[in-house]
Amino acid sequence: MFKTKKLDSDKVFGFFNSIFLIIITALIVYPIYFILIASISDPNAVAAGQTMLLPKGVTFLGYAKILEDARLVTGFKNSIILTVWGTSIAMAICLITAFALSRKELPGRRFINGFFVFTMYFGGGLIPTYLLHQSLGTMNTYWALILPGLSVYNMIICRSFFQSNVSEELFESIKVDGGSYFTFFFKIVLPLSKAIIAVIVLYTALGFWNNYMTSLYYIQDSKKWPLQLVLKSITDQIKANSSEVGASSLMAMETQKAEQLTRYSVVIISSIPVFLLYPFIQKYFVKGVMVGSVKG
Repeated sequence: MFKTKKLDSDKVFGFFNSIFLIIITALIVYPIYFILIASISDPNAVAAGQTMLLPKGVTFLGYAKILEDARLVTGFKNSIILTVWGTSIAMAICLITAFALSRKELPGRRFINGFFVFTMYFGGGLIPTYLLHQSLGTMNTYWALILPGLSVYNMIICRSFFQSNVSEELFESIKVDGGSYFTFFFKIVLPLSKAIIAVIVLYTALGFWNNYMTSLYYIQDSKKWPLQLVLKSITDQIKANSSEVGASSLMAMETQKAEQLTRYSVVIISSIPVFLLYPFIQKYFVKGVMVGSVKG
């Protein structure tokens, strides 16, 4: 085999490209690292800029204040239920709809596609949506959070993937063997779509896990609050306690310290499941993002 000799210009480009990527990576990773060390550092040291690289005055007071609240377990449980059920329902509807719309023989395919795209650009707004949930009886239920989580954009990505990467000859071979659309979908399409499914699952699960505003609008029962609402409630309570205690007392200083630490701690606690999930999907991530948009 012939060895290709690298040109000097290629070496220079590779060097500067590597430096550029390292800088971009550092800019992305450092804010997360800073929040982590700030969550276990003395707030005075953080305010003074003494924790840029390493924590100082290590304390776990912020985490202790959050973890001692019994509502945290309820919030985690509710968020897990919402994320699992919401993602499962959203993915089932997304994949089935995308497969149907990817078939050219579907009657009214163009009209249905246009109808879905129309909903991406035009909506009733907050108040009509609120009234709609009231009339449907979905207020104070997770359906009020799951139904808005059905993404037309994700469906279009999956539809494009099915059209570009699932060969029509495979369907013809299934038909010859007496198979149906269901056989083709479950035995051929889904196994060939692991990459794009993994990416859409990640996006959808993150959307449900980080859900805050929709929960704030439609969930009044505190026992059904997802984690984000529970964390906001805990930080608000600590902040209120900080305001009520006398400014000159030692207790006030400790309360204010806890209030500042919890701001960073809630970010880390709410991000833990994401950090645990991402490594299992990362190998599909780049491939899944590209194959949905590039024919090949």
